[in-house]
Amino acid sequence: MKLSDVVTELGLSVISGAEHLDREVTGCYVSDLLSDVMGNAGEGQIWVTLQLHVNIVAVAALRDLAGIILVNSRMPLEETLSKAVEEGLPLLSSSLSTYEIAGRCYSLGIGR
Repeated sequence: MKLSDVVTELGLSVISGAEHLDREVTGCYVSDLLSDVMGNAGEGQIWVTLQLHVNIVAVAALRDLAGIILVNSRMPLEETLSKAVEEGLPLLSSSLSTYEIAGRCYSLGIGR
């Protein structure tokens, strides 16, 4: 499934990286622990988190993730947004909780 389809199906807001929504999503990884994501998230997965600091972009780039979904209507820090734009990383936002987004990702067939 393409990232643009995930955005549409989940009703996500695109904060950055709209030009990279054609990427194929290979799965979904849910964690707020950066070391966990670094050690376990797979290439092309979409990451669901409530973290907002710039290090989420570094981790996503390191693991070659398709994008990051920020939950609970959270918006990234300015430094985080700038780095995401620089890296070409889609940052997405949802008003839903982590639990709800994870369940909906699973329903779309992009669970881990």
